[in-house]
Amino acid sequence: MAYLGNVPARSFISFERQVFTIVNSQTAYTLSHSVTNENDIRLVVNNIVQEPGSGKAYTASGTTLTLSAALTNGTDEMYCVFLGRAVGTVNAPAGSVSTSQLAGDAVTEAKIADGAVESEHLNNNVISGQTELAAEPADTDEFLISDAGTLKRIDYSHIKGGGITMAQQWRVTTSATGDHNPISSNWEKADSDGAGYIGSDMSESSGIFTFPSTGIYYIEFQVSISTVASLYNNIVIQTTTNNSSYGSASEGYAYLEQNSQYSSSTVSFIFDVTDTSTHKVRFNSDPQDSSTVMMGDSNNHRTGATFIRLGDT
Repeated sequence: MAYLGNVPARSFISFERQVFTIVNSQTAYTLSHSVTNENDIRLVVNNIVQEPGSGKAYTASGTTLTLSAALTNGTDEMYCVFLGRAVGTVNAPAGSVSTSQLAGDAVTEAKIADGAVESEHLNNNVISGQTELAAEPADTDEFLISDAGTLKRIDYSHIKGGGITMAQQWRVTTSATGDHNPISSNWEKADSDGAGYIGSDMSESSGIFTFPSTGIYYIEFQVSISTVASLYNNIVIQTTTNNSSYGSASEGYAYLEQNSQYSSSTVSFIFDVTDTSTHKVRFNSDPQDSSTVMMGDSNNHRTGATFIRLGDT
């Protein structure tokens, strides 16, 4: 005989029966199989079929059977038949289970094969639909990367950087004559004519500059002078790595061919600041004649220093 659709299963089936041991004063019993509700079983007490439902003889949910009244051990007998659990030998036909038969979140991670979820199963809002991070990530925030085809996570602390995070200028605000070893007063951070800066400030005390963080720093020192007698002016960037003894990291000279002239000279140095408490810098201006004027200005960068953090140490 021909059939439309799946071929009907052919097997003998029977309904499973569970006999309960009565416990005095007890109304709750455990079923050997989980049920949706009381209509999935037929309960028989003392050979009388009981009426299911709330307010009736019994209710059932999951593996819990609840009686409306307790029975007496030795007097009463009770068993149930699982109407929704016919024991047979036929599996559901291939392709017969649809989404309506699956409960929400029914497919667990253990049921998904490794590598089974690919790009065609991901909606294009998988990223844009998430909460925006509106600031720089924390060091412990993580990113996903492909390492030769293997998906790995990496902390932001390992990939950040690569750009200038600190840059600013300081200048001497007042002109002064003679030697300045070091230039110990009248320093200020540039703040006029649209002056800008990036990152945290350098700090200065008696002409000694402390860095805001460790790193590789570019330092530039400029001195402008006027003189009526001097033949040269020596300028020096001095650094220390122990917060005590200073060495001449970079020197420069400005020579004048005749008196009553102006001159400017610039030196630079790249300093590896591995410890902000010990690695510091100061600046010297040492003219040949004590009447030489080191030019300062609170609105103009005539004598001053530039600090730029280039990267991590």
